[in-house]
Amino acid sequence: MLTIKEYSVELVKDPFGILTGKRFEFVCDLDVPEDDELYSEHGVYLRVIYLDDEDASRIVKYDFYERTTDQYLDFDMEPEEEKELTAFCREHLQEEA
Repeated sequence: MLTIKEYSVELVKDPFGILTGKRFEFVCDLDVPEDDELYSEHGVYLRVIYLDDEDASRIVKYDFYERTTDQYLDFDMEPEEEKELTAFCREHLQEEA
């Protein structure tokens, strides 16, 4: 389960018009327990590209990074976590509108 402490969201311009709909970048600060393999003493954040389309809103891409160094962390989410993150993005995008 992902615990998001803070987040920011902004519209990402698509100069090429490759995807229909609007793309948004979410940057989510995570609260990761010390016993989790994702844990870093420097903190961890998640960068998410979310596509908001009438027909199929979804996560296009996500990456984990260490907060202090901005070092990429090679981890994948469990399917349940990805569903949870998709719901989070959908819900908070509606709040921003």
